[in-house]
Amino acid sequence: MADAVRPVSMGYFRSGLGIESKADDSPVTLADRAAETVMRRMLEVAVPEHGIIGEEHGTKDADADFVWVLDPIDGTQTFATGKPLFGTLIALLHQGEPLIGIIDMPALDERWVGVRGRTTLFKGQPAATRPCKNLKDAWLYATSPQMFVPARFQNFENLRTACRRTVYGAECQAYGLLSSGWVDVVCEDTLQPYDYAALIPVIEGAGGVITDWQGNALTTASAGHVIAVGDPDLHEKAMAALS
Repeated sequence: MADAVRPVSMGYFRSGLGIESKADDSPVTLADRAAETVMRRMLEVAVPEHGIIGEEHGTKDADADFVWVLDPIDGTQTFATGKPLFGTLIALLHQGEPLIGIIDMPALDERWVGVRGRTTLFKGQPAATRPCKNLKDAWLYATSPQMFVPARFQNFENLRTACRRTVYGAECQAYGLLSSGWVDVVCEDTLQPYDYAALIPVIEGAGGVITDWQGNALTTASAGHVIAVGDPDLHEKAMAALS
């Protein structure tokens, strides 16, 4: 699916296509919808009994044993403004547990693949997080400070000021960079299952930890505030800063 959707999204990239607004005022393009359509058609042929949760075309059989979670273009604003840091996220859940996660960056020809119980691969080679024992030495990523709801913005500020440096704007690539040992912490808010389901096997397979801000495992019912760390020793420290 990741291979099949690349030419679709790249065919629309920097093409001047228009941006629409969904009911929740979030942006969407024809590319988002076309890319998800390709993936759903492949699944309906190969595994029609599986469920699907997609950002653009809704949910089908979400209570099935196997459910695919699809974000055709993670970072639509990035995509629509010609920045190549957009990605495709694909996850497979079994009874709610993430089995497979893919972060695919079409414009950069980069891909992370995570499978539960196996080492994460980046461009076919093993990926691993790096050691970082203290927040004062940690590089922190978030897509934007504006993604945090007012009630949680100060929590993020507490974490940001505890870290060495904060960088914005990498979209889903930030989690891949964490898995490859270039970033130490990623903290975000207002995410949906299609934004984070694929990240879980990728980060865990590289030696990292990803949870909600209270340390709970992420599920399709999670509230959408996510913390990921490369060094497990940082997890409790990051949560303490957030609280």
